[in-house]
Amino acid sequence: MAKKNNRVSNKIRALTHEIKDATQGDNRPQPRLPISARIVLGLLGLILIGTALFMLPWVSTGDPLTFREAIFTSVSALTVTGLSIISAGADLNLFGQIILLILIQFGGMGYMFIATLLMVFIGRRVNILDRLAVTNSIGLDSPAEILHILRHVVYGILAIEGAGTVALFVHWRINDIVPESDALFMAIFHSISAFCNAGFDLFGNDALYPTGTPKDNITLIILGTIIFTGGLGIPVLSELFARSHYRRWSLHTRVTAVLIAFLVLVGWLFTFIAETTGNGVLINAPLDQQLVQTWFHSISSRTAGFAAFDQFGDITPATQVLTIVLMFIGCAPASMGGGITTGTFAVLWIAMYNYTRGRFTVHVWQRSLSPSIVRRAGAVLTISIGLVLGTTFMILLTHPNTTVDQVLFEVVSAFATCGLSLDFTSELNNFGLFMIGVMMVWGRLGALTIVTAIVQSTHKNSPIKYPEEALLIG
Repeated sequence: MAKKNNRVSNKIRALTHEIKDATQGDNRPQPRLPISARIVLGLLGLILIGTALFMLPWVSTGDPLTFREAIFTSVSALTVTGLSIISAGADLNLFGQIILLILIQFGGMGYMFIATLLMVFIGRRVNILDRLAVTNSIGLDSPAEILHILRHVVYGILAIEGAGTVALFVHWRINDIVPESDALFMAIFHSISAFCNAGFDLFGNDALYPTGTPKDNITLIILGTIIFTGGLGIPVLSELFARSHYRRWSLHTRVTAVLIAFLVLVGWLFTFIAETTGNGVLINAPLDQQLVQTWFHSISSRTAGFAAFDQFGDITPATQVLTIVLMFIGCAPASMGGGITTGTFAVLWIAMYNYTRGRFTVHVWQRSLSPSIVRRAGAVLTISIGLVLGTTFMILLTHPNTTVDQVLFEVVSAFATCGLSLDFTSELNNFGLFMIGVMMVWGRLGALTIVTAIVQSTHKNSPIKYPEEALLIG
């Protein structure tokens, strides 16, 4: 027992010294970038590297990609969005597609997460600043959780992507959907793209795949399952791998599981109603296809970006509105997707429910939520609505021949890092592509990360206190 206490004391002292060294250094004034600023600049650096790689003459099947095409593809891949002004299957050769796949994997898992993983593998000690950076990049609260999560999640992610690859490969070869020469790489690419909720596909080559991405039931079920798993979030996956019993799950995992199941069922039900009646695109499809394709759309529209229907641009206005709502909510925090996240959505609804019940504290399932969590959720919602509306206005102002539904759908899709489009991306001018690119970066990093990166470098806490006064609301 004494030896164990000594080991614990030594670890505490070492961590204390590490924090002190990280924050004070050698007592000399040294400029240090805030953690959030490091995350933002790191992603921008990777975007530039990806752009340079895509502009190489030997990554395309024809002429080299232009700067406009290369940087938009790089942004879309690293933010795991899937919006594109090129066809990855037709315009990129195998080398270019491998580059795209690597960027998708980096963007999906988070480059800080992967950097920490590499440091662990090579035996390098992960200091407190590195842990804080990873904590912020994947939306966790405690840097102490990082290495624990790494151990539980990495092999699980590889296993899920591997299982998806095997399932797609076997199905495509048995049914002769993809040629034998392409089947393995296509299975690997689409399994990773689906798990990372990226939405990129290689079926854009009309000569080889005139019908595009396969819409058969088995393919959609496999892809939908992979997408659903990737949208749960790294903390949830870590807990599911470690604890199989529902009663042992944390509050976050339980709320996330219930809310995601609810959103999938609601999206499935109303998409089915909208697209199998009136002028719906599935009005003449068999019942099994109607059920599977509307289920897949409900899952994919919350940030994966794989189109469930062959005539996606012809979906009904009701489905467009529902899809915009699902995209805006997005996936779970610290997941492969974007949006305001299910965590923000859950906190706001829980807070509103407690407010209508006249409660002074916000609580759910015998647990209380701190006021700071509610304030953060409100800030995320307010900033996100303002950004989406502002970007929509700017694009409408510079694209006078477009409609509100096209632009709003495209902007929310970029913000949610979804990638679904009403065939509008290729019509954007350079300013429009820039604004959509900003939305993709913002959606991947999150509102609080970017705002904090800007504010922390200029803001200093003031000791001045002012008298309170009320503002009328409601």
